[in-house]
Amino acid sequence: QGLGQTRFICTSVPLDGDVCAASALGTGSAEELKGTVLQLRETVLQQKETIMNQKETIRELTAKLGRCESQSVLELPGEGKGRKGFSKNTMGDLSRPAAAETLSQLGQTLQSLKTRLENLEQFSRMNSSSQTNNLKDILQNKIDDLEKQVLSRVNSLEEGKLSPRNESEERGKIESTLTSLHQRISDLEKGQKDSRPPDRFQLTFSLRTNYMYAKVKKSLPEMYAFSICMWIKSSASPGMGTPFSYAVPGQANELVLIEWGNNPMEILINDKVAKLPFVINDGKWHHICVTWTTRDGVWEAYQDGTQTGNGENLAPYHPIKPQGVLVLGQEQDTLGGGFDATQAFVGELAHFNVWDRKLSPGEVYGLATCSSKTLAGNVIAWAESNIDIYGGATKWTFEACRQLN
Repeated sequence: QGLGQTRFICTSVPLDGDVCAASALGTGSAEELKGTVLQLRETVLQQKETIMNQKETIRELTAKLGRCESQSVLELPGEGKGRKGFSKNTMGDLSRPAAAETLSQLGQTLQSLKTRLENLEQFSRMNSSSQTNNLKDILQNKIDDLEKQVLSRVNSLEEGKLSPRNESEERGKIESTLTSLHQRISDLEKGQKDSRPPDRFQLTFSLRTNYMYAKVKKSLPEMYAFSICMWIKSSASPGMGTPFSYAVPGQANELVLIEWGNNPMEILINDKVAKLPFVINDGKWHHICVTWTTRDGVWEAYQDGTQTGNGENLAPYHPIKPQGVLVLGQEQDTLGGGFDATQAFVGELAHFNVWDRKLSPGEVYGLATCSSKTLAGNVIAWAESNIDIYGGATKWTFEACRQLN
């Protein structure tokens, strides 16, 4: 009764066996069994860990295989031989846009086409042509049908009704129709060009990509002063991106205007920076000008005809170098390339002009208010013949003075 907790080990003994010897043998066998059980348990744990690792590997391979089977290259309808789509991902870790993002891009493309169609409608009112009106109606109906198809795809994806094969076929149909629609609208727009002045157009960069841009055919000469003015419209956030960049051999940031992330808009000259006090990211058209002279690096910034800031010591006594590449809509990390989607301009741009002198406040005010005869840049003048567009950037009629009325 005073032993406390006890444990009894029962061992079977033959009828003619020695009980004491059997007890000693039973004790030894119990120790051996305990050791065997511990070994087996360790083996089971190791096998379990191996199985978990194999399951994780299988899961990763299955996911990558699924991405490979479902991926396809999406090319947004656009102009120019420089257009790119999303690159294929072959068992790598590069991310691809999900179905929802693809649908979003299709929707933005549709919106871009609708805006161009509104410009065509405005043109047709000024030039009453039954043929133009009929084409406009046909195109409007096609856009309405496409919007219904995109909406249907969204609903089907949300409800999980579409199989990968059906989704691929349906996307192919929509993209084919978009391409056809884009071509019809482009043909109509080409018909307008003969009847409008060469400077009455705008560029639209509807998506934040690393392949949508415009290139100015002329380079800049060596300049000891400049004035750069343009009309600009954007509501992109965070930051509207890079309206223009000029790179020369050995210096990608020879002359750049950029609003990146949550930083204010900046002008870069030979990698030296000045912050500009522009407030223009409101989705409305604004006229901006930046002037600069190499002597003491004096600069001035104008918004809507009024000087909003100035400073000095911005790359003093450094002339702007010649023989570079001037790009609209992208920031160059290499000469003519090295674009980064996070720095791309999203919005609309028009009347980009460059002078090799400092404009007077009166000249800038006249440009912004259309109160004087249009002054064209003596280095770069805004004209359709001077601009090549790539990657789906679009071009249509724009009259700055009409925006002010």
